[in-house]
Amino acid sequence: MSSGTTISAEFSADKRRVALHSMLVAAAMTLLKIAAWLVSGSLGVLSDAAHSGLDLVGAAMTFFSVRVSDKPADENHTYGHGKVENLSSFGEVILMAVSSGWIIWEAAQRMLHQELNLHHSVWPVLVVLASIGVDYWRSRKLLEVAKRTGSTALATDAFHFASDIWSSLAVLAGLGFSWLGVYFGIFGLRYADPIAAVVVSLLILKLTVHLGWEAIGALTDKISPETLHKIVQEVECVPGVLAVEQVRVRQAGANYFADLTLAMPWRYTFGHTGKLAHDATEAVRRALPGADVVIHTVPQQARAESIFDRVRAVAARNNVSLHDLSVQTYRGKLHVEQHVELDERLTLKEAHNFICGLEAEILRETPEIDTVLTHIESEPATIEQLKEDTEDECRFEQELRTAALQFEEIVDVHEIMVGRCGEHISLSCHCTLPDELSMQRVHLAITELEDRFKMRCPEVYRVTIHPEPATDNSR
Repeated sequence: MSSGTTISAEFSADKRRVALHSMLVAAAMTLLKIAAWLVSGSLGVLSDAAHSGLDLVGAAMTFFSVRVSDKPADENHTYGHGKVENLSSFGEVILMAVSSGWIIWEAAQRMLHQELNLHHSVWPVLVVLASIGVDYWRSRKLLEVAKRTGSTALATDAFHFASDIWSSLAVLAGLGFSWLGVYFGIFGLRYADPIAAVVVSLLILKLTVHLGWEAIGALTDKISPETLHKIVQEVECVPGVLAVEQVRVRQAGANYFADLTLAMPWRYTFGHTGKLAHDATEAVRRALPGADVVIHTVPQQARAESIFDRVRAVAARNNVSLHDLSVQTYRGKLHVEQHVELDERLTLKEAHNFICGLEAEILRETPEIDTVLTHIESEPATIEQLKEDTEDECRFEQELRTAALQFEEIVDVHEIMVGRCGEHISLSCHCTLPDELSMQRVHLAITELEDRFKMRCPEVYRVTIHPEPATDNSR
């Protein structure tokens, strides 16, 4: 089992354990508060008991939701079951709103009809104090596990139970003022208990609105602009990304799913594209750790891309070798000349048809070009068996050195090799030139050296000259 799978299993076990403990504690506190209400007749205690009953239902929903949400994706739920946690939070919000409305209605009825009889006892106070301690303990535990696992359902419960402390304090205040009213004969304090119940209900409603917006946002795939901005900022730093065309993010429970469309240079190969997608995925996960990321790439022409780059990109897409590419301006129009190597086994008709298609694609991709002229060369399809030719090797070597002496740029020629393949003679060598010489001048010098050598030795079929800088060939 991989370490990632082990950590995920540990998180799931932690979520289930803390949710179960929360549900059992909520059940115990609900029973105690109902008993305290029966003893005291306090509407404030009843409202707190109703709140605890709501906690019990919410804790039960959380317990079952975290069990379902950790199930892996299947054919019917391709994004997994994480949304169950968000649905559980939304269900808890509805229960909170209903119970708050009922408590406010009951408080209004008691104040209007003067049904304010309380049975003073120390037991309701002890139960409420115990409730405050328990709520503090379980909110801390729930929040700790929620932060570690990223569970939205546990985070909702933790926030809920933390707010219960304030509602319990309001109940204590209602009981205290009611008793003071009876003790000192202050008639107005008789309303403290139902007023405390209303305060508790309003606190619940305030919490309900907050949690409701969060639950609706999660169910409708709402993502904060800050999160999207952070993702775009990270991905734009990835080498090769020309633009972030589209970003879509959705949350399901503790899991995030990100879908991005990125523009990349159109000359990129499959290897380049794969690396770009990998780097972009890691960039997204720096903004959203553990996110499930899908990257789509679309080729796009870079603004700084030259005509040469675009022509070479067309050749690369058609899997042909291109060299001696040149662009000329003639009568205000651009003309391209290029050398393309094709399989030597092709017929002239096949080669011509291929080149016509290649030239048409170049003209479509670079509309500023007026015409394209292609020199077709054969690309060897078989491995040549080269045999050593010692009969004329000395003569060819001497002729090459003599031709090289006519060029000021050429320092020397060395590692001369002469061979024969069938009826054809081939010669190759290394040529030393100054380090600072431009490639244009290097190419011109080598081409002229080849031409002069072939004038002296026309029987040589092919000459290959490799240029080297003087510093790399110092002896």
